[in-house]
Parts: sequence; C-alpha cells; structure tokens
Amino acid sequence: MKPLSPEQAALADAVLQFVNRPGYQPVKPRVIAKKLGIEKDRKSDFKRVIKRLVRKGQILYGEKHLVRPAGMVSSSSKKSTSQSSAPSSPAPSSADLNSADSSSPAPSPSVSRGSTFRELVGRFRRAAQGFGFVTPEGSAGDAAIEDIYIPAERKADAVDGDLVRIELLRDDRGELKKRHFGPGRKGPRGQVVEIVARRTHQFVGTYFESSGGSFVEIDGGKFERPLLIDDAGAKPVQPGEKIVVEVVRFPSPFTAGTAAVTEVLGRAGQPEVDTRMIIREFDLSEAFDDETLEEARRMADTFDESDLQDRLDLTDLTIVTIDPTDARDFDDAISVERIERDHWRLGVHIADVSHFVQPDSALDREAYERGTSVYLPDRVLPMLPELISNGLASLQPGRNRYAKTVFLELTPEGQFVAVDFHSTVIRSDRRLAYEEVDAFFEEPSEVASSWEPEVVALLERMRELATLLRQRWSDRGMLELAMPDIKIDLDEKGYVCGAHRVEQTESHRLIETFMLTANEAVATRLSDDEIDFLRRIHPAPSPRKIFHLTRFAGELGFAVDNLENRFELQELLDRAAGRQEQQAIHFAVLRTMQRAVYDPKEEGHYALAADYYCHFTSPIRRYPDLLVHRLLDRLIRGKKTPIDQGQLTAMGEHCSDRERQADAAERELTKLKLLGWLEGRIGKEMDAVVTGVNRDGLFVQGIEIPAEGFLPVDLLPADHYRYSRRAHSLEGHGKGNSFQLGDSIRVAVGRVDLADRKAIFRLAGSRKKRERPDGALLKGKGRSKKGKLKGEKGRGKKRSKKKHR
Repeated sequence: MKPLSPEQAALADAVLQFVNRPGYQPVKPRVIAKKLGIEKDRKSDFKRVIKRLVRKGQILYGEKHLVRPAGMVSSSSKKSTSQSSAPSSPAPSSADLNSADSSSPAPSPSVSRGSTFRELVGRFRRAAQGFGFVTPEGSAGDAAIEDIYIPAERKADAVDGDLVRIELLRDDRGELKKRHFGPGRKGPRGQVVEIVARRTHQFVGTYFESSGGSFVEIDGGKFERPLLIDDAGAKPVQPGEKIVVEVVRFPSPFTAGTAAVTEVLGRAGQPEVDTRMIIREFDLSEAFDDETLEEARRMADTFDESDLQDRLDLTDLTIVTIDPTDARDFDDAISVERIERDHWRLGVHIADVSHFVQPDSALDREAYERGTSVYLPDRVLPMLPELISNGLASLQPGRNRYAKTVFLELTPEGQFVAVDFHSTVIRSDRRLAYEEVDAFFEEPSEVASSWEPEVVALLERMRELATLLRQRWSDRGMLELAMPDIKIDLDEKGYVCGAHRVEQTESHRLIETFMLTANEAVATRLSDDEIDFLRRIHPAPSPRKIFHLTRFAGELGFAVDNLENRFELQELLDRAAGRQEQQAIHFAVLRTMQRAVYDPKEEGHYALAADYYCHFTSPIRRYPDLLVHRLLDRLIRGKKTPIDQGQLTAMGEHCSDRERQADAAERELTKLKLLGWLEGRIGKEMDAVVTGVNRDGLFVQGIEIPAEGFLPVDLLPADHYRYSRRAHSLEGHGKGNSFQLGDSIRVAVGRVDLADRKAIFRLAGSRKKRERPDGALLKGKGRSKKGKLKGEKGRGKKRSKKKHR
C-alpha cells in the first residue's frame, strides 16, 4: 500500500479525531468531508484516506454507508448475532497507516477451544439461491476450512463481494456445524456478524412503479427483492429505464432495502447504455482529471525523441512489434540476432513508462488507483492518458522511443549463458499484426515480398528461437490451457453482429514465449540481488481440489493416476484436445487452480513451473509492471533503494483486486452483449455443446456463436430423468433420452432475460454422443469403483512417466 503523503496523513488524523470524539453519531463520508471543510480539489485524497482507514479497520461502514468508529456495534450486527463486538481500543494515529506492518496477517482459520468459535474475516460470495460462502483471508489452499457455508437467513445484509466478519456455528453439543456439499465433501457453517467493508454501494437496475411506489430491480439477481426508491422524483426517469442507484439501506432477510437514484442511463439494449451499465456496476474509471491530463501534456511538451539521455542507442538494430490488428499502444518489441559461437541474442524491448510516470506524481496516483487498463468489447479504459499510452511511450514504428531492454544470450541449444539490462532508445522497423505473421509462417513467399529483407530474416530467427524456448518451458512442466477468448463483432453503430473465439496461433505463442522469458529473467535477477519486488505468484492447487479433478476426469472416461504430477496433468489436457469434452476438462482444470496474484512473497508460479516470476512486459497497461521497471532502473543505475515489504504486500492486494474487477467487467459486458444479440433472435437454432449438468437441466454454449444459456429439464423430451452427479448426466427411460457433459446438441433460443442476464434454450434436434477416449461410445456406464472405465486401468500412466523423463 502506497504511503500517505504528509497532507493525506494529516487528513487521516482529522478523520480519526472526528469519528472518535465523544458523542459522535455515525454519518456518511460526504458529511464528514463537509464538517472538515474538505475542498473539491482534495476529494480524491479524502476518498483514499477513508478507504485506507476502513481497510486498516480503524473505521467501519455500517448501515446506510454510515461511518462509525472501529469499536462501535452496528444495529445490523446486533440483529445478526447475540454477541457484542470486540471492545473499543484507542484510535491509532495516521502514522500507523504508513508503518511497515501495513498488511497484518488475517486471523488463523482454526477454531478456538473456548466457549465460542473464533471470528474470521473474508469475502462473501452469494449463490443464486440466496445462501453464500466465505473463504477466510489467509486460508487459500487450506483444504480443512476453505469454504464456510452461510445460510441465507444468517447472511445479515451482506452482498456478493463484501468483506465480512463471521463466526462459525456449533450445534447443541458444542460441535462445529457441518454442511455437506457433495460426496466426500463437507465444510463448516457460519453466520455474518459484521460488514467490515462494502465492495460497493453502487448498483445498476431497472426502474419500475407499483402500487404508488417507485422501485428498482437490481440486475444480475444480486438482491432477492426490489429496492424501494426513497427519493422518487429527484431525477426524471421513466419505467423500464436503466438507472444507477446508491443503496441507502441494504436489504436483509428481515428488512427491505432502499436506494437513491444517482444517474439515469436510458433504455436497455442500446450499445452505449449496456457499456455504461457495466462501467457503473464495477465502478470503473473513465475520464482523467485535469491535473493528470495537464501533467501528461507537460511531458509531451518536454519530450524530445532525439535526446538519447545517456541511453544505449539501439536505433540501428532490426526490431519489430507484433500485436492485434486493432491495437493502439505497443509496449513490447523484439530483436533476435546470431552472434559469435552461433549463440542467440534475444532482445526484449519494453516501453519505458517509468520515464514519463514519476513516483507520487498525478499520473502515478491515477495509474495506481486504476491498477490496470480495462478492455471492453467496444472500448478501452486505459490506465494512463492516451497521450502517454498511445503516444509518448508507445513503441511506434519509425519513431525513437525510450525502452527498458533485456538482452539474453543463449547457446544454439537454448541454454542461457548471460543476461543484461539497459535503458535504451529503439526504433521499431515495422508494426506487424498477428494475422500477418501467421500468414507469413504459412506462405512466406506470398507475404514477404512487401517487407524489408531484414524483417523477413528476423521473423525466421524469431520462429526458430521461440520453438527452442517453448520446448524448454514444456520440458520443465509448464501447463498449457486452451481457453480461447471470446471477441464480440460490432457493426458501425456499435450493435453486436456476431462473435468468435480468438484462438492461440503460432504468432501468439511466439510473442508469449519471449514475454515469459523476459519476465522470468527480470524476476530472477531481482531475487539474486535480494531486492524485494512485486512478484506474480501462482500457488499450487490444494490436494482436495486435485482429488476432485482426478475423479471428474475419470468420470469422463480419462484414466488418470496422480494429477499432483504436473506432467500427468498436462497429459490430461493434451488427451482432451480436439475432443468434445475438451472445454469441460480445461474448465475443470482452471477451476482447480488458484488465481495468480501480485505479492512480494517468495512463492513461484505453479502453472509456469517457474521459481521466480514477475510482470515486466506491459507497463502501459499494468501498474505492477511499472513498479518492476522502477526497481530495474535503480539496479541499472547501481542503486538498491529498498521498498518496505508491507507496503508491497498492500500494493499487490490492490493491484490484484483491480485486475479481478477488470476481468469480471469484461466477462459481464461480453455476456450482456451476447444476450442482447440473442434477444432479437428468439427461435434461432444453433449447434451447441453441453458444458454443465445439474438436476434442473443442462448448461450449454453455442459453437459458432459462443453464447451461453440453460436448457431446463422440463424442455427436454417428456420423461422421468435421473440426475447422476458422478456421470454428469441426465438419464431418461426413453430411447435416446440421455444427456451428458460434452454432448453436442441442437438448440433454439427460447427466452432471454436481460435483467437476470440469463438465456433459456430449448432442444431443437438430434445430438451427437461423446466418444470415449479410446473411440467407443461413452454412456456414463461401465466404470469401476475407482471411477475409471473398465478396460482402461493404468492407461496414461506409462506415457506420463516417459514424458516426465
């Protein structure tokens, strides 16, 4: 967490004194700002201070977004538990916010032996049925207490994403209450006793009127019931329009919720409205403030691309960028040379954003707050103003640009022998698109005629070296998941006209390999020099999740032995490639994995089989990369200025949270756009694959248009269906009335609910049954007690050992 400036620290002290004074009654943040005389130009500082104090637990949010001292018990907490909060402690000063221990460890997820069970803090995740789960902070990978079940009637007024304090429940005998989640899986039950911090108070929904009252139905099923609008008439709004509201009182199982209208967006289905809905829902930043823009303009006025600034001049080196066709910023470029002894010299040149974004500047504060650029189907919300991201820092062809360069020397066989780092000036010879490079690799003679001979020769060297490096990554156990992105196709007015999957081609893999190599090289160098930095870590999956993945694969007909062995895990992915169950297997593996995060802990990257790894190659769009650039710059200059590890931890948490938020927003808008496209095509038939099965029906995804939806069991041919969890199937008595994960089926669009963001399909034709891995039809029968198909005992084990060697 970045230290507060002296002015912000003084503001934090003022806030703490205000809320901890005798007789203080909880009020909203804006009231505190007014009482303290906060000017408009300090509004962003005030918001940051409030967030910091809440995160540190020095103040808390209560009902109606009221700020209260840490020791005060909210009315909602009193309702949800008979126990009182912890006794009040003296309010710490703002200096504590800048201390080294700015990110103290979360409570241990163990249970105390006293009369009550220990209270835990974690994020609440709400299920569609109303109940939820909490994963305690600091318990990732702990199979004993990874998920705590929260019954609907015991969630108080918690909403998905809230940071909550819970206590574990026990029965009349004093034993920890358990809830079964499925065969062989159970976990503890708990109840929410306090909302530590709201994920958001802002929501998007549809306005309607009923019985003389004004209401909003929040999108996505986030609340069980509509919220009452308590300021109806404050803004002109018509029934059916999408609005943004701030929740005044969150609904609980026993009380209704109320909200105030803050913005009227317009009618759903309009391209601009859909996008603004998601931007508001996920509280994404759009326009930059005047101070940030003015600083970017000053940088543009003073930048002279002919000034080398004591940098290594690489403008004569043949260098290219390879990016998507519609890319506007270019932050990485590549050079590959053959040097003495036939060695390779790989140059990875990354835009030197750190030259333009100085620590604690307006640009830096805004970049940190955003954390990442957000890539939506119809626009980009950049981390930096476009004057920097698309102009000064972007590695445009034919222009002198500042870069941080990593030179790696390798033997002809791909063994690393030397690594050097430099601040450089480069000039890209050509801006290439992935599609162009793939076409060149397929038909060199037809494509290369318009390119410079040096560029053609460079691409040939790049391909040869990338093949060597890729094999080395594979040999050491890097996992490769085939999870293509979904790209929405828009017409000139912004309406959806189709969608397609963006597959990983050879050109994508080529650039990815060079970026992985550079990231690992930088992380290794910083680690060797014992410099604390923000790593990209990916913890290994828990044994419990590996167990469930092993059983799942066996139920689909893949005989597996020990998926804790990464080589067997990759073999499973390889065997599923090109098959109907590929998507199911790859999704299952993805769900088994923990999420990669930013953290200074010395923990490797499981999926990449890397001991040391960081993000260095995209500083235009990721703040952690900018931090690494600054450390590398100090190293190049011979300085080793330490960064407090507690501060790095907090910054990593912030950047990880921003990344999750951006990813979720992109997925949700893609889903919403596809649903809008389906809404205008009721009755349209399409080929689809079954991606999930439960007792209520089938989850399906279109093949040509990758839209997702649900096929209810009552829309299947009339029969009595038996749900098999182990076989992931619905089995009827009639001929052909069996449906299983991975089946190809023909469906038609039945109904689309944009408010709930759901599509309902109906069966429209014949289907193709999955084939078992050895070619015979797989009907969910004939398995041994261990979950393997009969006749497949031990298959795959011999091959995995051979690959491991």
